[in-house]
Amino acid sequence: MSTRVTFGATGLSVSPICFGTWQLSPRFWGPQPEEELRSAMRAAFDGGINFFDTADAYGDGLAETVLGKFLASVPREEVVVTTKVFNHFNPDASRYPDLSPAHIIERCEASLRRLGVETIDLYLLHFFDQLTPLAAISETLETLKAQGKIRCYGASNFTVEQFRAARAFGAYDAVQPPYSLLDTAIENDLLPYCQAHNVGVMTYSTMHKGLLSGKYTGEETFSDFRRHHPDFQGERFRAIAAAMRDLAPMAEGYGLSLYQLILAATLMHPSVQVGVIGCKTVAQTREAVGALGKNVSRPDYFAIRAALTIGGAKKVKDATGGVK
Repeated sequence: MSTRVTFGATGLSVSPICFGTWQLSPRFWGPQPEEELRSAMRAAFDGGINFFDTADAYGDGLAETVLGKFLASVPREEVVVTTKVFNHFNPDASRYPDLSPAHIIERCEASLRRLGVETIDLYLLHFFDQLTPLAAISETLETLKAQGKIRCYGASNFTVEQFRAARAFGAYDAVQPPYSLLDTAIENDLLPYCQAHNVGVMTYSTMHKGLLSGKYTGEETFSDFRRHHPDFQGERFRAIAAAMRDLAPMAEGYGLSLYQLILAATLMHPSVQVGVIGCKTVAQTREAVGALGKNVSRPDYFAIRAALTIGGAKKVKDATGGVK
């Protein structure tokens, strides 16, 4: 894994690990200490990460504001910033989809103010809007690009057909889909398409909401949104945690933590240029940075994948050289 990659046709030179800020969404993760998050951002930058991802929806502007305070402390030309647009926010905190031209322009201006920058390097449509014509959306994005308010644009959470349709109207050169070694569905369609068309791919939930960090026993309970997530419940949670424990000897053989092993392996996919990770502390960030430049062998890559194909715990031992 290189410490810099060219991000598809955007031409942006970015670190293959991107510091994400979804953890600054209190409704998903609960309140987070701002100073600690900014220290984590600084640790990422100092460790070689130059790519930072946020969205106006994360904390209804909070994440952009916190990231903006950090950006003010580093040279602007040394960081690449991504944010997203989609929601129309009501005074009562409710929201609805809105990628109408006027709303995109309004939200872009608000994001620029919160981030404290003149140009957003990569502007993503956060989700697909069923009501706004793709031609109108693309024309608006091209206008913002011509005005120098955004450098490149793309889409997050689009299916391959939605993305293919969008590209018929504009230069969508990046996608941000969910992908992890526990959730590989987009390998069937979106990733091959992106590889064939030089589209930059930055995956989110790369560590599967922390489940692939190797820190869980399978018996934990959660107070955030994971308390309702099926992968963090019951037998499946225990099986995934056991699979991670069984991968520990492999990680040790590479001199890596389990977190680093999984992150390095995930970024070996030729379609995935960047993995977005969500760190809350300096220690977590430094651990993630430690995966930069690391790879595993082809046999071990496929052993990891087999281990994490959780249909039953017995597959785990087969994949990691245990009793068959």
